[in-house]
Amino acid sequence: MPVNLKRPDPQYLKPVNGVSLGVAQAEIGKPGRKDLLVVKLEDGSRVAAVFTQNRFCAAPVVVARQHLTMLDPDASIKALLVNTGCANAGTGKEGMSAARQSCAQLAALLGCSSAQVLPFSTGVIMEPLPVEKIGAGLPDCLANLREDNWLAAAEAIMTTDTLPKAASRRVSIGGQTVTVTGIAKGAGMIHPNMATMLAFVATDAPLSLALARAAVAQAANHSFNCITVDGDTSTNDAFVLISTGRASAPEIRDAGSAEYQELMQGVTAVAAELAQSIIRDGEGATKFITIRIEGGRRDEECRRIAYAIAHSPLVKTAFFASDPNLGRILAAVGKAGISDLAVDKIDLYLDDVLVVKNGGRHPGYRESDGQRVMKQPEISIRVTLNRGSATATVWTCDLSHDYVTINAEYRT
Repeated sequence: MPVNLKRPDPQYLKPVNGVSLGVAQAEIGKPGRKDLLVVKLEDGSRVAAVFTQNRFCAAPVVVARQHLTMLDPDASIKALLVNTGCANAGTGKEGMSAARQSCAQLAALLGCSSAQVLPFSTGVIMEPLPVEKIGAGLPDCLANLREDNWLAAAEAIMTTDTLPKAASRRVSIGGQTVTVTGIAKGAGMIHPNMATMLAFVATDAPLSLALARAAVAQAANHSFNCITVDGDTSTNDAFVLISTGRASAPEIRDAGSAEYQELMQGVTAVAAELAQSIIRDGEGATKFITIRIEGGRRDEECRRIAYAIAHSPLVKTAFFASDPNLGRILAAVGKAGISDLAVDKIDLYLDDVLVVKNGGRHPGYRESDGQRVMKQPEISIRVTLNRGSATATVWTCDLSHDYVTINAEYRT
């Protein structure tokens, strides 16, 4: 079962003025489930995105990037087209053609150019995209368009997820209330670098395109780029931020303004909740683990150490077994590649338990205290380097028998 993750309450998910969502069962992957989503945007919406850095990126990633850069300045993105069941990655020229054809199919129904449609896919790699099934399902998506359809949309993009992931906030900027709502999917192949991860967040706050691009990168760095399940960066990762501008507030153009900072608190909070939901629903996960590295010289070295711990199979399996074999954490810190790290200054805490002081086992540490913490469903690891003021936080999960089973049987 997911770690302290509940099914979202539809009443908690606030509609975003200018965004409507429609889903369909197109039988792209498994029959009898929602697997096709259209997100329709009103004129003037600003759309920005960050994508996977995997060089073997999927055809929809390539096409979406192209559409975002080639769009006429007087036009705007009209729709997002998302399918599950097929990643359309590792499919060569045919996959690229299929991604473009699916955009053209939706564009014809909406009366816009295909460059105004952004495609996204998730599912099995190296399988051809069933364009005919997508085309057949699109009328049902459009007939189903509603502003309050966020939960159904979250369900329509799931793969190995056990629960849909959605979050919403109301934010006051300049005395005006704006809405931020988003959905995400992901449970395995999670280690975003901007996992199979998709995330879509919308706000009715009016952002300039330049600030929308800055905002999506900033929010990603404090959310989706801070999580890992298994260290595998997907071919299809994408995080999209939509600004419809329908709220009654002046356009935000200055990154230094109070209005931008207030909005970013809401956007980042939604993105972080979605990112943490992915970890809580990690394939086979039984523990949600926060890793915080403090006292580093640079943020980057702190992040490298955090990920060295988070990616260690020995650390992750020990947490699954609630076995306080905590020397594995020290070994992970030491392999992070920080050549001048002074190990004799390092302190290690497990929640409130001081395990290591100045690089060695703390005399007051008792294994029973470590095991008490490790039996909890939520655990924090805190490593203090005592060499500076930089910090980094990463969220991860344990590694269980079920993770192997889920991935061994992924296509069955």
